[in-house]
Amino acid sequence: MQNLMLAPIKFYQKFISPMFPPSCRYYPTCSNYMIKAIQKHGAKGIIMGIGRILRCHPFVRGGFDPVPDYFTVRRNKNPEGENKHV
Repeated sequence: MQNLMLAPIKFYQKFISPMFPPSCRYYPTCSNYMIKAIQKHGAKGIIMGIGRILRCHPFVRGGFDPVPDYFTVRRNKNPEGENKHV
């Protein structure tokens, strides 16, 4: 079932994405984020990935935003490995 959900994303990465310059404001890229979210959360990962794509626009700061261990469509506020500023 997971392979069925991942197939369109892999197709996009292999055939469509190379035709355009890199433009994702986040790391990992939106397509990689969706793959990792599906692997970690199953079908809910699709919702997380769509939420991430909707957050990726010119008015957002972007940066490091890994897939959280829990289901959410919001940005990971304190990702591991990122310095916490007080």
